[in-house]
Amino acid sequence: MSLIQEASARESMLAGGAARQPAAWSATEQPWAWAVFALLLIMPLIANGFFLIEIFGTTLILGTIALSLMFLAGYGGMVSLMQLTIAGFAGYMVAVFGVSGNANISLGWPWWLATPMALVLAVLFGTLGGALAVRTEGIYTIMITLAIGAAFYYFTNQNWAIFNGHTGINTIATPHFLGVDWRMDVAFYYLTLAVAALGYFAVLYLSRAPFGLALQGVRDNPRRMAALGFNVNAHRIAAYAFAALIAGMGGVLQVWNYRQISPGSVAVERCIDILIVAVVGGITRPVGPYIGAFIFVILRTFALDFLVKVGLDGNRFRLLIGLGFLAIVFWSSDGVIGLYERWRRRSGASEPRSRPGGHGHG
Repeated sequence: MSLIQEASARESMLAGGAARQPAAWSATEQPWAWAVFALLLIMPLIANGFFLIEIFGTTLILGTIALSLMFLAGYGGMVSLMQLTIAGFAGYMVAVFGVSGNANISLGWPWWLATPMALVLAVLFGTLGGALAVRTEGIYTIMITLAIGAAFYYFTNQNWAIFNGHTGINTIATPHFLGVDWRMDVAFYYLTLAVAALGYFAVLYLSRAPFGLALQGVRDNPRRMAALGFNVNAHRIAAYAFAALIAGMGGVLQVWNYRQISPGSVAVERCIDILIVAVVGGITRPVGPYIGAFIFVILRTFALDFLVKVGLDGNRFRLLIGLGFLAIVFWSSDGVIGLYERWRRRSGASEPRSRPGGHGHG
């Protein structure tokens, strides 16, 4: 049997084994998940515009961007700090190709042309960045993706012809179709919910598909996978491309939400925020980024008022986020999901646990 035939047989065995094993920990298999899903569906009936968009809408957008990082790190073993950069690049492309208040920069395309173009270019951008990153491992991957993020920030800050420098691009047009203004609170909330659900289930499906199983094999033992005939770098670059698509969708929603974008939207500290969101929620499960995003948004929204009330400087918000990050990581290497699973084990309701996509899923 040739190496390629052996690799195909191995891939089929992995796929068949995954079908026989319990699926990875997912929201659809938890008893409380249906209640959360129902709550999200009826949220416009019980929440005002502020909570609907600034809390839950922003949570879904940040969670989707962090989901792209979770996919790379959890299933591919590659920690990328350029996912927010890719999202910002997609947002800038929506502004450049679409309609905005900067008529001398924006080309004026309708949203249904500008948005696909922005996503295609974001995927190309993420793929090129991934092609550079896969040549490194470990801390060097983190550093090169962070360098890409920093370089893009300084480029947007200094470039006036395309990105309008530090001023950014304002009054970006949002979609209107089917007689609906999709930037209105309820419509936009359901749009973000639909995109978040699409990203979540796409990642969950792909993690169980032959490509996802092969990617996890590359994560665990790249040398063995190469010996079986798999192109290790090709799988990793493809993972970066898929993650770029997820991040790009989040970036489009983000620019529609704020209707403006500037270098501050892609600053280095924002890139670190996405890592914090993913790690706090749990980087081994697709639902983790959304949990982390909710915690992050709640702290960002209300922590400043709390700090002022207790007589502390509101600028200490980042310190509070950092301490919370350290506390969660100290008690659980898998974030809030790890804490939840530890509680289930102690309460006698535990289930088998493993790395995402591996045998013996729980």
